[in-house]
Amino acid sequence: MSEFRLFYYDNSRLKMSKSIEMMKKIPMENILWIDLNDVTIDEESQLEQFLKIEVQEEEEIEEIEISSRYIETEDTIVANSNFLIDGTSEQEPVSFIMKNNILVSVRNTDLKSFNDTTKKIFANTKNYTSGFQVFCALIETRVELDADMIEDLTVEITSLSKTLTNISDLDEDILIAIKNLQEKTMLIRENIVDKQRVISSVLRSEMFPAELKPKLSMVVKDINSLYEHTRFSFERLEYMQDTFLGLLNVEQNKIIKIFTVVSVIFLPPTLVASMYGMNFDFMPELHWRYGYLWAIGLMLAFVAIILWYFKRQKWI
Repeated sequence: MSEFRLFYYDNSRLKMSKSIEMMKKIPMENILWIDLNDVTIDEESQLEQFLKIEVQEEEEIEEIEISSRYIETEDTIVANSNFLIDGTSEQEPVSFIMKNNILVSVRNTDLKSFNDTTKKIFANTKNYTSGFQVFCALIETRVELDADMIEDLTVEITSLSKTLTNISDLDEDILIAIKNLQEKTMLIRENIVDKQRVISSVLRSEMFPAELKPKLSMVVKDINSLYEHTRFSFERLEYMQDTFLGLLNVEQNKIIKIFTVVSVIFLPPTLVASMYGMNFDFMPELHWRYGYLWAIGLMLAFVAIILWYFKRQKWI
């Protein structure tokens, strides 16, 4: 949904407007944050002319090189990062442009972190007097949501781990579920590392307010903690995968063992039957009155002896 949002102060009161024409009517020093959500090229052009900035194309925002993720000029900071789309395994590239204490955010879809940050700003407007503070709030909110995702991921892993207790319940769906959780873990890990790199670049900037750097440093510590959690989750999933494959091998070995025992049990009776099935002229047992019972009894005796031996060796 295309949306232009302008946050500005009017007589010390924070207001929001969705009209780009309002941007040209108020003093620039009163503007706090301009949020572009899938806006038109014309609206982008008007913003570029008004603030004397350049809004990057989506392809430029998605570049993975650090030189493209963070750009600093004489009066402008441009920081690009990926934000996870809530409830999905997809990510949305977001560009932050900071100039003259104004934050410009560029994205192409709705994100919960932006909605939550908006509520925070209106709940305590005194703490947000510049775009740099809004940037910190957006990053903090996104990291908090990442932490919630990791907690939900831990619950999913624990729930899936309980299904590995019964060897008879093993099926390919469990292995697929483990694979999906591994991909989800790697995606979260990739995104928090991306934010760590961007924040580290911002912290080295002399243009970024010094009083806000401790707050970003705390965010970096939180990210490091989340990174450790994702690493533990990934190792746990690898252990579960190894456990699944181990239990599967045990189940397969049991089946092979059963077939092996059955084959060995019927091997001597088959040998007896094949011997008395020969068409030689001289076979004394063929003329016995109880020759048939003798052959059957011999087969059963061999089966009993083999079963007794297997039981003694604890093979069955």
